[in-house]
Amino acid sequence: MNKPLVAALASLAITGIGVVPAVASPRTAKAAAVTVNFAGTVSLSNCSGSVIRFPNSADSDPALVLTNGHCLETGFPEPGEVITGQSSSRTFGLLNSAGTRVATLRANQVVYSTMTDTDITIYRTTTTYAAIKSSYGISPLTVSATHPVAGTAIKVVSGYWKTIYSCNIDGFVYRLKEGDWTWKDSVRYTSACNTIGGTSGSPVIDTSTGQVVAVNNTGNEDGETCTVDNPCEVDENGNVTVRQGINYAEETYIIPACFTTGNVLSLSASGCTLPKP
Repeated sequence: MNKPLVAALASLAITGIGVVPAVASPRTAKAAAVTVNFAGTVSLSNCSGSVIRFPNSADSDPALVLTNGHCLETGFPEPGEVITGQSSSRTFGLLNSAGTRVATLRANQVVYSTMTDTDITIYRTTTTYAAIKSSYGISPLTVSATHPVAGTAIKVVSGYWKTIYSCNIDGFVYRLKEGDWTWKDSVRYTSACNTIGGTSGSPVIDTSTGQVVAVNNTGNEDGETCTVDNPCEVDENGNVTVRQGINYAEETYIIPACFTTGNVLSLSASGCTLPKP
């Protein structure tokens, strides 16, 4: 996993990078590209995240925050474990376009969290999209309901580090194994997205649409095979590939189908394929 803060600082000390990583070189903008900045992203105590909505969400709905399953404040969900409706009072620092913290949002529930097949936690906050927009002029990021495409230009926006990484989707991984966990159909970045600890939970944004297509979660740090912090790729035939220094994300297009009117989770909804408790 892209580790939380303490581990991140240790990694930086070892590699000699320094406390704050350099921002990746800006990509040459295409005419169709949208401006991607920090607006709508959040900082957690040990991870990154974003305020998200779905294509059918309403402004009056309770605002949701997306981060990783391994960023859950009560600890990593076990393999096969799915958490829903868990009480939470976690806080999030809401950032504006410049990366300045303008508000503190508070959760009242862990709507959904798992590290099985994917690596996500979705929090429900005590406020609405409309209230956030009215008070701070910030809109949520929309989660795309379609599968991402290889070669797409993306930006990984870390609210924790206030850093934006620019690269492309290199391809997709049939199974990504790390320690006891296995994730399906993961996104592999090209090497320019050299994400580090603390970037866990960052939204991965398609620069042509401005929509979230994945959530950043891990990378192979030391070249080890399938161990914690050293995920390995496994293809349909069971062949294992290790790519040291390459980082990954988990797709998010499957999430919208699992939410109904009012941003209510419905794992029994038609088309919902998220793991169930």
